[in-house]
Amino acid sequence: MDLNEKYTKLKEIIENLGSGAVAFSGGVDSTFLTKVCKDVLGDKAIAVTATSSTYPQREFKEACKLAKDIGIKHIIIESEETDIEGFSKNPPNRCYYCKKELFTKVKEVAKKYDIQYVLDGSNYDDLGDFRPGMEAAKELKVVSPLKEAKLTKEDIRKLSKVLNLPTWSKPAFACLSSRFPYGQEITEKKLNMVEKAEDYLKNLGFIQFRVRHHGEIARIEVSPDERNKFFDVELLDEISRKLKEIGFTYVTMDLTGYRTGSMNEVLKEKDTK
Repeated sequence: MDLNEKYTKLKEIIENLGSGAVAFSGGVDSTFLTKVCKDVLGDKAIAVTATSSTYPQREFKEACKLAKDIGIKHIIIESEETDIEGFSKNPPNRCYYCKKELFTKVKEVAKKYDIQYVLDGSNYDDLGDFRPGMEAAKELKVVSPLKEAKLTKEDIRKLSKVLNLPTWSKPAFACLSSRFPYGQEITEKKLNMVEKAEDYLKNLGFIQFRVRHHGEIARIEVSPDERNKFFDVELLDEISRKLKEIGFTYVTMDLTGYRTGSMNEVLKEKDTK
């Protein structure tokens, strides 16, 4: 299917649902899905956003603005993943616990507003990555219209641009718990350190980056085309000083640069041995 056919298919899928509550984070995928749901379903579509220590305040504020601009009813709920049994220990299937908690709460909201289906922003590309959260979605019968319509991330960005959504060029984002190696305990204090460090880098003008938390060490990943910006002695000293103030003992830069799912690389290496 070409892009227009996929888009038509998506609208047909959503229309056939009749009503939907979108698990809305304000990212590229969920924003696009929310916009199309509002266009197709009108008042029978709502957006639900969960606040927690794994969800940066800057992302939450942006999600609120996006929902307002789209014109959809926006429901805010609380979800604290660090209180979920098993989550803080950070096993490889950590996202399963998180998504099960999220989708369960979104289903409760949907029932309250007489909405039949819960929708998430999983896209066709997600089928090729390690995504334990998909198992939770399957168990709770969450619908993934973007995936069903075979829309890739690139497709979604292109269509988002056509729809004048500001997220069409938004950098990829994942919850802050993805910054920790599997097996390292996740705490609110550590999450706060990562959030402050990433806010700082964003304010310096970096676009696509991560601050990975390795105990005393902060491992900074920036997109390959932004690495040159780091090679400035004064900037290196400034970043090191700031992240040490935040609580890290050592500050390092990953020479390979940013890549999606870098914390899954250890799992992939084990699978090939």
